[in-house]
Amino acid sequence: MSTSPFAAPAVHSQIVQRFKGLARMVGNTPLLAIEFTYRGKPRVLYAKSEQLNMTGSIKDRMALHILERAYVEGRIRAGDTIAVATSGNTGISFAALGRALGHPVTIFMPDWMSRERVDLIQSLGAKIVPVTRSQGGFLGSIRMAEELAQRDERVFLPGQFSNGANVAAHEQTTGPEIWWQLQFNSLQPDAFVAGVGTGGTIMGVGKYLRTQKPDVRVHPMEPVESPTMRTGHKTGQHRIQGISDEFIPPIVELDKLDAVVDASDGDAILMAQKLAAELGLAVGISSGANLVAALRVQNELGGEAVVVTVFPDDNKKYLSTDLLREEPVKDGYLTPEVKFTGFRAFKRVCHTCCEMYECSQRFVPGMA
Repeated sequence: MSTSPFAAPAVHSQIVQRFKGLARMVGNTPLLAIEFTYRGKPRVLYAKSEQLNMTGSIKDRMALHILERAYVEGRIRAGDTIAVATSGNTGISFAALGRALGHPVTIFMPDWMSRERVDLIQSLGAKIVPVTRSQGGFLGSIRMAEELAQRDERVFLPGQFSNGANVAAHEQTTGPEIWWQLQFNSLQPDAFVAGVGTGGTIMGVGKYLRTQKPDVRVHPMEPVESPTMRTGHKTGQHRIQGISDEFIPPIVELDKLDAVVDASDGDAILMAQKLAAELGLAVGISSGANLVAALRVQNELGGEAVVVTVFPDDNKKYLSTDLLREEPVKDGYLTPEVKFTGFRAFKRVCHTCCEMYECSQRFVPGMA
């Protein structure tokens, strides 16, 4: 019997073409040079504008790469159901990409996520199974997805928290893009900072950047109100959806990272509000948190340090949350000390990098 993941050559050709089309809608995002004054002195921080991906978040990179690898390895077949445990953006990405590839999609998600996330997933034709705190919340979502897969062999689990393809997605795309976009502006990164949801971004980008510059610092960020990585387990509550989800993902290797950086959820909300109101950059709360953390690292390294982060998603998924409410300023917040003056966008990458990301053969190698 054939071990091909495709039922027939026609399906093979159709899937390859769909992957090629999707690949052109994911990645190769601009790197923004965010210009501002901090306590009256000029500064610059750099952020990948990941809200410009297909569904408006960085999770598209991971979802597309995981599905690509699963097809190549024969772990998913045409018509299989994709079942995902998620706190939001990952579910949106798998719902969109899964439906684009012709798969039914079922999303298990804690029932306290924003209304916009639920509506977006449902609009993409996916089924949502809400999970209450009494049912286990996020960990309960993972358990329910695994139970579904045990009952039905035609269910594919992306396993984004333990799947090495998640890390590889950012090692092969996000990291090289950051490196070459800085290189074309005669810059090299001193540090990379990012919040930890699945952990793929911080591990993959960090792994690539250290192949180019071994001494670059790679800092994970987490909410000060819920220091999961510092404690090893869920503690407290926070308002930065998409990170610090109750446990440390298996793909996160803290011993290979630099010190965890804190960001208060209130400071993150204020920063995201300011990015929108002063620069027109409509980003989510985690983007504000990443910029706060990046500023903390830059303060430690010096005002001229080249510190890079990511804006993981846009603000459209948070319009019913505290993002649009007046947030009180508390002692220790950095946002009140920041005055944005503008931003520049870098898109160009090197010739080799362009071939890597623009080539129609980028996804599904060996299957064309």
